[in-house]
Amino acid sequence: MFISEAFAQAGGAAAQGSLSGTLIQLGLIFVIFYFLLIRPQQKKLKQHEQMLDAVKKGDRIITGGGIYAKVVKADSNSAEMVVEIASGVEVTINRGTIRDVVSDEVKADIKPAKASKAKAANSNKKVKG
Repeated sequence: MFISEAFAQAGGAAAQGSLSGTLIQLGLIFVIFYFLLIRPQQKKLKQHEQMLDAVKKGDRIITGGGIYAKVVKADSNSAEMVVEIASGVEVTINRGTIRDVVSDEVKADIKPAKASKAKAANSNKKVKG
């Protein structure tokens, strides 16, 4: 009988301690998620919006679908812009579908990277003899 009464008395104190401990743990988890997930995502979104606002006529862009295009007409007040995806082929796109603005330096970096990957793939082939 004595042992069961001792467990019963300790159970009430442990329940209150675990509630405050649980709230502290949930608070810490939220703080960690904020600094590791939410804040960086907000910062990235803000940078993307600034990039979209800076797009002007003549810029080369990549759309959300992966199409390279040249901006022909861009109105800063409008959500739409006209881009040229091939010679004489102009389409109207939503400004929000722009994934990135491409500079000539980036395009130059892309080509050697593909060539070096091809060399690495060819050097890894085994010759049967």
